[in-house]
This record gives sequence, structure tokens and C-alpha cells, in this order.
Amino acid sequence: MDDTSDGLEARQLRRVVAAVLAVVAVIGAVDLYFDRPTSWLSAHVLVELTLMTVSASAALWLARGWGRAEATLAGTRRSLAERETERDAWRGRAESALHGLSRAIDEQFTAWSLTPAERDVALRLLKGDGHKQIAGATGRSERTVRQHAVSVYEKSGLGGRAELAAFFLEGLGGPGPRA
Repeated sequence: MDDTSDGLEARQLRRVVAAVLAVVAVIGAVDLYFDRPTSWLSAHVLVELTLMTVSASAALWLARGWGRAEATLAGTRRSLAERETERDAWRGRAESALHGLSRAIDEQFTAWSLTPAERDVALRLLKGDGHKQIAGATGRSERTVRQHAVSVYEKSGLGGRAELAAFFLEGLGGPGPRA
């Protein structure tokens, strides 16, 4: 079932419960009217009055509570829709930025004259993979992956993985203090 049919069924159930409680209160009042008790302090009358009061109070209390719950739920749904819109907009902006970053990285790899194997290793190093992970993912030996990494560092003039990452990521955090 979808959310709308569940919501409709829940609303119908709430209406039925409130209606039953209200009917109990009304029937109690009608019963008292037709009984025409001689004393309002008899056990029968007190039970009827208690039943009527509890039923009417419960019907009102439930109706008010359900009304507040529905209002809260509607507000939560609006807020969720707003967050989803914000998320989708951010994803669009981030995707555009990531494509630009990917192009810039590819252009830099071309400027460094990296081979396809070196490019693959360099990209995986930028993503945070270790030599062993790269070897397993690419079907190469760990020693070969290390050699490709060393070649990347030599061709780029960088001292290692941290400098490689810093080369591409510096400035992404915005302006700030520099060491």
C-alpha cells in the first residue's frame, strides 16, 4: 500500500473511533432521558453519567490529538520536501563541480605525461586506496602498483601520496590559514 491509502485508512479509523465514542455518549444521554430517574444520585445514573462524560471527553481528546498529529505530519512532509529539493540542487552543483575537477585532474595527468596504468594508479591513490587495494582491484602485483606510484611522483615532482592529494585538493576548503 502507498502512503495515501494508509493515510486515508488511518483517517477513516480515527473518525470511526471518535464517532463510536460520541454515539456512546449520546445513547447514554438518551437512555437517561427515557429512564426519567427519580434520583440523580442512584448508581445507575452515576454509571450512565460517568460513561457519557468519559466517552465524550475521549472523543474530543482523541480528535484534538489527531488533529495536532496531522498538522505536525503535514509540516514534517513539507520540511522533508524542502530538504529533498535542497539535496537535489546541491547534488546538481556538486556533480558539475566534480566533472570540472575530473577534467582538471585528467588535464594535469596529460601534462605530466602519465601512462594509462599510471593514471589509474594515481586516481585510485587520490580516492584513498592503498597499494594492496589497488593491486587487488586492477589485477596487478603490489610491486607493480608501487612502481607506477613512484613513477607518478617522479613525473609530477611531488613527494608522495599526501602531496599528490594536496596538489589537487588544496583550496577546496575555501580560504583559511596556511601553514
